[in-house]
Amino acid sequence: MTLKTEVTRDDILPMDEYGKMRKQHRADLVNVKRDRRIPCGPFATFYFENYETMWSQIHEMLYIERGGEEQIDDELSAYNPLIPKGRELVATFMIEIEDKPRRQRELAKLGGIEETFFMKVGDEKVMGESEKDVDRTTADGKASSVQFVHFPFTDAQVKAFRDESVEVAVGVGHPEYNHMATLTPAQRASLAKDFAD
Repeated sequence: MTLKTEVTRDDILPMDEYGKMRKQHRADLVNVKRDRRIPCGPFATFYFENYETMWSQIHEMLYIERGGEEQIDDELSAYNPLIPKGRELVATFMIEIEDKPRRQRELAKLGGIEETFFMKVGDEKVMGESEKDVDRTTADGKASSVQFVHFPFTDAQVKAFRDESVEVAVGVGHPEYNHMATLTPAQRASLAKDFAD
């Protein structure tokens, strides 16, 4: 099966058609996302994206906002960069603290966190590269609670990632938030599908 790396206009369903399948699609997507959600530390999570998650996100935005044809190009340009392109993994990183005052206090300590994301494949470290569309840390050093990160892999690192005897982890190396999570076999199997053969 060919790896899909972009949602095109041809992939966009009419909203009445999407509306009919929306409930079932959202239920099915829970299974897709289950092994792509990796908690890291006490209050942060990496959500690894792919064609399916972004196809769904684009349709949800179009369905909820009802912007019609004019909205389609904006959604495609916003979400297509988050689909892995064959030699990378892409994640949405979220700091998830419900209590707003506490969340603001934590974010104020985490400026520059976007420069510290990494994946560890055996003995090798794959440093994350943040989306450059906007600054993810404010001038006063406060981090955004949502970050988008690409992990670029070499062919050798992809091979190691697929080798079940090699340990794989994802982590954050910020001085105020230094945590790592080892991927389960199910998580690895799901993410390995994002690499082109």
